[in-house]
Amino acid sequence: MKRSETNALNAVVARVLAGMKPPDDLTVTQWAEKKRRLSSESSAEPGPWKTRRTPYLREVMDSFTDPRIRRIVMVAASQVGKSEFEMNVIGYIMDEDPGSILFIHPTTIDAKEFSKLRIAPMIRDCPTLRRKVSAPKSRDSGNTVLQKTYPGGILTLCGSTEAHALCSKPIRYVIGDERDRWAVSAGKEGDPWELAMARQTTFYNAKAVEVSTPTIKNASAIEASYGEGTMEHWKSQCPHCGQFHEIQWEDIHYEYEESIVNQRRVFKITKIWYTCPECAAISDEATMKRQPARWEADNPAAYADGVRSFWLNAFVSQWASWESIILKHLKATGNSRKMQVVYNTCFGLLWEDRGDLEDEGSMLSRREDYGTREDGSPVELPDGVLVLTCGVDTQNDRLEYEVLGHGHLGETWGIRYGIIRGRPDDAETWQQLDDVLDHIYRFSDGLGLKISMTFVDEGGHFTQDVRFQCRERIGKKVFCIKGLSGLDRPYTAPPKQMKIVINQRVIGMCWQYQLGVDAGKQLIMDNLKVKKPGSKYCHFPKRDDYGPGYFAGLLSERLEHDPAKRQPWVWKKIPGHDRNEALDCRNYALAAFKALPANLEEIDRRLKIARGRAVPADNTAAQAEIQPAKRTGARKQGSALDRYYDDW
Repeated sequence: MKRSETNALNAVVARVLAGMKPPDDLTVTQWAEKKRRLSSESSAEPGPWKTRRTPYLREVMDSFTDPRIRRIVMVAASQVGKSEFEMNVIGYIMDEDPGSILFIHPTTIDAKEFSKLRIAPMIRDCPTLRRKVSAPKSRDSGNTVLQKTYPGGILTLCGSTEAHALCSKPIRYVIGDERDRWAVSAGKEGDPWELAMARQTTFYNAKAVEVSTPTIKNASAIEASYGEGTMEHWKSQCPHCGQFHEIQWEDIHYEYEESIVNQRRVFKITKIWYTCPECAAISDEATMKRQPARWEADNPAAYADGVRSFWLNAFVSQWASWESIILKHLKATGNSRKMQVVYNTCFGLLWEDRGDLEDEGSMLSRREDYGTREDGSPVELPDGVLVLTCGVDTQNDRLEYEVLGHGHLGETWGIRYGIIRGRPDDAETWQQLDDVLDHIYRFSDGLGLKISMTFVDEGGHFTQDVRFQCRERIGKKVFCIKGLSGLDRPYTAPPKQMKIVINQRVIGMCWQYQLGVDAGKQLIMDNLKVKKPGSKYCHFPKRDDYGPGYFAGLLSERLEHDPAKRQPWVWKKIPGHDRNEALDCRNYALAAFKALPANLEEIDRRLKIARGRAVPADNTAAQAEIQPAKRTGARKQGSALDRYYDDW
């Protein structure tokens, strides 16, 4: 036998024997500290693994090598090292106790990214793993993006929708990453986790690991799994009374300063402290992160069933400061979708969308008297309004509209709500709408604004008529819109040109905006929850057009969870609220403002110049923007009441 053939045979035998070698008597923590090296692609601190940086992971990792434990559940916020826990488990299996691993991610794309950014660098930088996993470029190496072969097993990565990967071959180890983002069903085969667990039946020494950031209360898969285990929380010792408590958001207090920079709220945290829920003594962040801490179980009896479950927030992380978390919370205030991210990824809490909408009674009670002018006529524009937009909902027998005023930092004012009786294919109906669009809406001092942009819904049975009438009013910035559902759709997008077809003949083109109406509804509901006038607050006039019927329509829908749908969160009408035109009109008017390139600072400056409160940068240009109002018999020519702004 040639020497080359002998060497090849020896190499094959060595690989086989390596797979038969009994594992060292190491825990996962001991293996990681001895052999794991953090890669620069996935760590801000590349180099040898140090458990002291994440002491809360020690017991989580070592539960994997506990022969009495068959299943581990970890619910964790971001920046606490939950992915490193998975990586250390995979490295330990490959090196010490080999067997086939099924590593399931929400999607195949997620699986590929994890393999490239996490798995491949770990194998490259850990000498013991590099010797056992073939180079990816060698022929028939068994090392691909979604599959890694090593002596004694194969690591297979897949998405939660891939039924063929979940229910075919026996698997000793199953790891599920970001469980709450998984598909409800793997194709038509059913629950992906149950399919994967069924593959472990023949292994007496099988292990299963579930890891995820929490999401929605009562709709979270990881929440249900956590409840089947020991339900442990990481608790830190108070340096004053010696009691152990989990560091939670409600026990962290702070002071801050707020300023407005370029129409954005800017926050500066000036003081942060922690209050012990036991003795009320105060400690700082550095002290609490250095204090002794331990896992405490609410359901220790589950240990006998072989299931340990852990819940961890970001307040103990070495990489997430309390200041950074507080800033995220302040910036998310008033935005439910952003606040959910803070709750899930920082607080480590389930988000509960309580549907705590305002009711019609409370909205009626907060209506305001906008005042009267010197001649006794009602004030149409309260101070603070800088821009007007209009939203129009189209029905078979009428148009409904709302004129909405906009100020700094998302503050809005209801200006006028109305119904125009008539079919959308009747020119007289649109002439009545022109009276609304051409009207000059006035402040108490007589200065006035006209509507800057109008969005008209083209849905229903009169799409082509709406498109035609909007094209006829392009000079007034009237555009047709098409509402698209789905929380992932952007609220506004650049307009598209659409054909106008009358009597089966194309007579021209018009501009159409496509709106993510679900994003708009969420924004409206968030704004309605703001209690204090100022940023994002919604003002309403004390008038009949803003009566019980209006608010019943404005509050006619809520966000509900429907697990049977591909996108489970959907907006549904509240029982007893069949009319939602007021919500739609406000949605379109708000979207029109989002699409309008309005310079609020400049508009505010021009109004102040007109009122004598500011000096114009260019007096001639500034005066040219002020035009005499249309005179009536009750007004004197040249009075302060006879001025208005003709644009915006």
